Amino acid sequence: MSVWRNLGERTVYENRWVNVAMADVELPDGRHLDHTVIRLRPVAVATVVNDANEVLLLWRHRFITDAWGWELPSGGTGAGEDPATAAAREFEEETGWRPGPMQLLLAVDPMPGISTSHHRVYWSDSAEQVRDLPVDDFESARREWVPLATVPDLIARGEVRSANAVAALLMLARLRGV
Repeated sequence: MSVWRNLGERTVYENRWVNVAMADVELPDGRHLDHTVIRLRPVAVATVVNDANEVLLLWRHRFITDAWGWELPSGGTGAGEDPATAAAREFEEETGWRPGPMQLLLAVDPMPGISTSHHRVYWSDSAEQVRDLPVDDFESARREWVPLATVPDLIARGEVRSANAVAALLMLARLRGV
């Protein structure tokens, strides 16, 4: 079995959101290379599917990629915070809806070759609207209940760009038989 070994790291940049390091990696054949490692807090992601098989999505612009797309509410998990609780909190803050009991849908590592960004996606089959505008209304241009049946077309048109949202929405569509 060939394994890459991390022989040590030095921090290149760090703030409260990210730690970027250079690792001295030994390859199975004995060669060494410098490898960038990006360490991020775990991410909690949430969605709700209603009785009509619709999911509440956020339409937002990402300045980094200069692209608009549908996303799921998400955010960093605090130290010692239960990820399901974090997912429910983010959902309410970003949508104005309070989800029912959260169930783990899937866990993904979108960029395991360079980053420790671990995403846990939760879902609920109920939610209650608790405010007209979300607390974090600046995070999206609009929030809409979107039929799960339209998800493959949205993805094919590039309207769902976030890896965690693509994986979660396709999994939900499959689980719900849509």
